[in-house]
Amino acid sequence: MKKKIPVIMTAFLSCSLILSGCQESAGKETHEDHSSHSTFKNNGDIREETPSAEILPGFLDKQPDEIKTLYAAAARHEDLLSYMPCYCGCGESAGHKDNGDCFINERKEDGTIVWDDHGTKCGVCLEIAAKAIIEREKGTSVKEVRQMIDEQYKEGYAEPTDTKLPGV
Repeated sequence: MKKKIPVIMTAFLSCSLILSGCQESAGKETHEDHSSHSTFKNNGDIREETPSAEILPGFLDKQPDEIKTLYAAAARHEDLLSYMPCYCGCGESAGHKDNGDCFINERKEDGTIVWDDHGTKCGVCLEIAAKAIIEREKGTSVKEVRQMIDEQYKEGYAEPTDTKLPGV
């Protein structure tokens, strides 16, 4: 009997392959150089509002299905991602506070979502979100997921976003 691979895992693996060009496209670019290949400071990211998290933004129309899947998962796991730092440099370059900001700029009281396209341009953002969601769905505590992300990205990546720590 074959084991089913979770959709998010398939999306993560596919995104890793698709976005591996994040460092390869510029030759020998490292993750420390990541923030230099795109200018974000609120002038490079596209933001789009939809009435709910169930309606994905139009900027995803030409993106691979795997990225659309991760955006939808990020909306469902927004609370989890609010505890996950991003290590791509977006804290400094775009003012992000956590990995969730790479996908969602704002969730309004009426349920309206203001999406951010930053994650579509960054393999690090997608990878962190996918890993965090996969681990959480396996039953790993939010605190343990955060520790895993911090440990994995502590060297060779940009400074992490100034992200709140999960409770005990």
